[in-house]
Amino acid sequence: MYDLAVIGGGPAGYVAAAKAGAAGMSVVLFEKEEVGGVCLNEGCIPTKTLLYSAKLLENAVGAAKYGVEVPEARADVRALAKRKDKVVKKLVGGVKVQLRDAGVTVVKEAAAVKSYAPGRIVIESASGAVEAARLLICTGSETVIPPIPGIEGNPAALSSRELLEINEIPDSLVVIGGGVIGMEFASLFNSLGSRVTVIEMLPKILGPMDDEISAMLQAQYAKKGVVFHLGCKVLKADGNAVSFQTPEGEVQSVEGAKILVSVGRRARLEGLEALPLELNQRPRGIKVNAAMATSLEGVWAAGDVTGFSMLAHTASREAEVAVDNMLGIPSEMRYDAIPSVVYTNPEVAGVGLTEQEASARGTEVLVKKLPMAYSGRFTAENDRGEGLCKILLTPDGSRILGVHMLGNPSSEILPAACLAIENGLGAEAFRQTVFPHPGVAEILKETLK
Repeated sequence: MYDLAVIGGGPAGYVAAAKAGAAGMSVVLFEKEEVGGVCLNEGCIPTKTLLYSAKLLENAVGAAKYGVEVPEARADVRALAKRKDKVVKKLVGGVKVQLRDAGVTVVKEAAAVKSYAPGRIVIESASGAVEAARLLICTGSETVIPPIPGIEGNPAALSSRELLEINEIPDSLVVIGGGVIGMEFASLFNSLGSRVTVIEMLPKILGPMDDEISAMLQAQYAKKGVVFHLGCKVLKADGNAVSFQTPEGEVQSVEGAKILVSVGRRARLEGLEALPLELNQRPRGIKVNAAMATSLEGVWAAGDVTGFSMLAHTASREAEVAVDNMLGIPSEMRYDAIPSVVYTNPEVAGVGLTEQEASARGTEVLVKKLPMAYSGRFTAENDRGEGLCKILLTPDGSRILGVHMLGNPSSEILPAACLAIENGLGAEAFRQTVFPHPGVAEILKETLK
């Protein structure tokens, strides 16, 4: 009997398995595909690899603004795909080594729970059944395919996974869904030369992110040629054409060589039918407490399967919390400092409360904001680039409640804000901290002056 069985080898599953194995637990990990899950194999890593190449191309095309001539800069799609696959293979190999060194038994098969009793959980796969004293469910999530007539079975309509595998740049792309995935693919293919149209049901892109910053990003991409149809309901797809209804009730249509369907993800609960788990309904997923424990003794859940925060870094932290509690180390999951990043060019990054969330909660906040151009290094590296740093504090400035930024490299600056929110720091802590000059991160200190 194993001390712990983990179903799912994504950012929650492999982190938990390695941590538990390193702590001396006997661990078996079931993953039907490659370890690393959606994030490493068909999500975060391959998209960011391609987005970096697209950013280099965009920089090369605009290099003359920086006094550098780059004649005939172009993208080699086959070379892009080859490098993407190389990066993924290297990182998957690293995860495998980590699991091996921790003594984890990896079973590359789909798994399902056969029976449950406290202290004795039977998990079945094609190789047979194994028993474990504890179970951690990390089955992740899957792409939602909306019931839009003409989408199912349409060779032009692709998921993000399928779009990553195409071997040529489409001359046009229609993106259904203006969330993080939709905007990152819009950015990628816009940089690679496709004509991109984004159709979003909400009145803004990047729904939960700061309204002002979302609007600024949209304006920048509109200047780059991306066409946005916001507040629009998609009615049907007919081959390469997508019909939608505008907020005014008018029906319009747009064509694209490819159609990306990116309206969200849902928790994957298959194979868990033998467990009488308590579920959340909105969003649907396994209900857990702050220790990541489910309603059943000896069963924990982490990652997208909880339906709460479908981000790889959230999943990894949830897995650590779950294993700590298995080991008798008190630990609780907190969600007030979970960062979100959109890897467009420029990047969007945010953590903590937004202005609209504070307003909805009736929370009084002090808002400070400053153009990113106040950072000397930002101005030196972003010719005509617009950006913004916005910081929300308690009215007396004693605690930072949220930080939201537009501009490169926001994703690398944000951890300082995460630390501040996690540890209850305020404006004075930043004022007393010496930042390297020139550095884009100085914008945090400048905004808080």
